Parts: sequence; C-alpha cells; structure tokens
Amino acid sequence: MKRKCIAVLFGGRSSEYDVSLETAAAVLANIDRTAFEVVPVWIERESGAWNIVPDGVPAEETARWLEAAPRTRAVLSPDRFTRGLVLLAGRSPLRAVRLDAALPLLHGKNGEDGTVQGAFELAGIPVVGCGSECSAICMDKRLAHLVAEAAGVPAPRSFLVHKRDFERTGAPDGASSVGFPCLVKPVRSGSSIGISLVESASGLDAALTLAFERDDEALVEERIEGFEVGVAVLERRGELVCGEPDEIEISGGFFDFHEKYSLETSSIHVPARIPAPERAGVQALARRVFRGLGCRGFARVDFFRAADGRLLFNEVNTVPGFTAHSRFPMMMAAAGWSFERAVNEILSEGVAR
Repeated sequence: MKRKCIAVLFGGRSSEYDVSLETAAAVLANIDRTAFEVVPVWIERESGAWNIVPDGVPAEETARWLEAAPRTRAVLSPDRFTRGLVLLAGRSPLRAVRLDAALPLLHGKNGEDGTVQGAFELAGIPVVGCGSECSAICMDKRLAHLVAEAAGVPAPRSFLVHKRDFERTGAPDGASSVGFPCLVKPVRSGSSIGISLVESASGLDAALTLAFERDDEALVEERIEGFEVGVAVLERRGELVCGEPDEIEISGGFFDFHEKYSLETSSIHVPARIPAPERAGVQALARRVFRGLGCRGFARVDFFRAADGRLLFNEVNTVPGFTAHSRFPMMMAAAGWSFERAVNEILSEGVAR
C-alpha cells in the first residue's frame, strides 16, 4: 500500500513558537513511517517563510538544528490541481510535492486560529484536526463561550471590552457584574499569555492595557473558586474517545504561561482527584463541547470545577501541546493509549476524510 504523504507544520509567527518546535519534535519521532511519508515544514518565526527540512528533527536543540539544517523554500499552491507545496529555487518554481493531508502543529495566532487551516482547505488538502471555522471560533474566547452555552454547557460570567472604547473612556463600569477578583484576558491569545488576575477595580486599567497588547478585544471574566480540569478528546471512526480527565492544582494565582511550562507552584494530577462518576460526567461534557463547537480529529477541552461541584466551560485547545510531558498525551496514556498510538490514530483519521 502506498504511504500517505503528510505535511507537518511547526514554528510559525507566534509567541508560542518554541512550544510548537517541542511538540513537532515529539510528534515526528512517533509517526509510523511505514504508513506515512512525512514532509516537515518549518515556518520561520520572523519572516513567516515556509521551509521543507530533512525528516529527522531532533528533540534536543531543535531551534539550533533548524538554523543549520539544509532547507528548501516552499509555498502552498492554492491550485487544487497541484494539491500540495511548490518548492522554490530562488523565486522560481522547482517542483511540486503532492500532499494527502496537512497536520498543523502551530500554537496560538497564525496557526491555531483557522488561518492556516483555511489555506489548506482552499487548496483542497485535508487538515488533520480541527478545520478553519472551528479553529477560529475556539480561538475567540467570547465566541467559544457563546457557542458552548448554546450547546447547553455553562460558562463563567463575563463581558467584552473593545480597545477603542477603553482608549476613549477608560475601564468600563461592568466589572460589578462579575465581581472581584476577576480575570482579564485577550480574546484571541493562547497559553494564558496576556492574562491578569485583578483583585480590585484599581487594577483593571493595567490589566486591560496588558491584554490589548495581544488583541483588540479583552474579556473580563469572573474568577471561579475551585480548580481546572481538562479532557483529551480523540475522534476515532466517528466515535469520540476521551482520556482520563486531569486536574491542575495551583498553590496561588492562576495557570499562566510561565506556570504552564515550569510547574513551579502547581501540579497536574492524572486522573483528576474527583470521584469516578464525576470524571465520567466531565468526559460527557467534553464530548458535548467537542461536537457543539464543530471540532474534528482531536482537541483538549478545559473546564473550571467550582467549589460547589459545578462545571463551567473554559476553553478548547484545537492544537494542544503534544510533548511527552504535555497534558493531552498524559491523559490519553492514563486511558491506555500510548503516545505513538494516539499520534498515528489522529493521522489515520485525518487522511480518511
């Protein structure tokens, strides 16, 4: 049987560039080369240029290896007849590489927000994972909350602030509707970058100013007393398979970008330290969110578990971290799925569309 040709995209013009490299190195090391031919596509951080690099991206010193690796500049052809990448010699086309599917391992803006997914859809190339519409909705925290609530899944109270309004009139008076402490978040940003915990009204201006460095809209959201739980969801032959829910234990503050990748004052428990029937309920709610937001392939669905036991929707990560220490593979491993099995099942599902 002929192997399926998969473009694996990583890097990108994003504040989560380094995390993307780590994810790609781990995923590339576990793809079954007897079933898939892999085309690694490194997207440069500054220029956004696409480069095909050798299939052998190392897990250590990945960024340094990429800088020294031989590369061929490439562009995605919008022509559905080509259905692939066009390799370039200078600015002249060299040859085309036909693709069966593309796996974007790009975190945050310019990758997880539906832009890259939409480009591949226009080119007639199947995307492994969530498509453009779902990715765009999930990247927008306000829209994701509205859609989840329409699917019957409650979310924290919040209100939207526009940058232009803030610059004209300052912080709005609506904070009383969510109370203090509250969270201020850029509407479209990943890995908790630009998020602030605000204890009183005097801190709103600084928190909104920080959020507006990342986006033109910010969400002021009530803080839920309790802890976070997440669920890895994987689509297999039309059915949704869930990993064991995890629990984030935080000694103070909130789970920001630094804490997510250092775990200095927090711990992740897999499975979550809640009764088994409650874990099953979290999984059922994650399936409802996955379907309600139109997710495909795989995603991580995160909730807040309030002190009174209520579950409230937080967000969906359509391209979750996928290193050996990332939450998604850890949850799948707790459910009996090896890292390698999860990766190749995701690819098989994607190329079968």
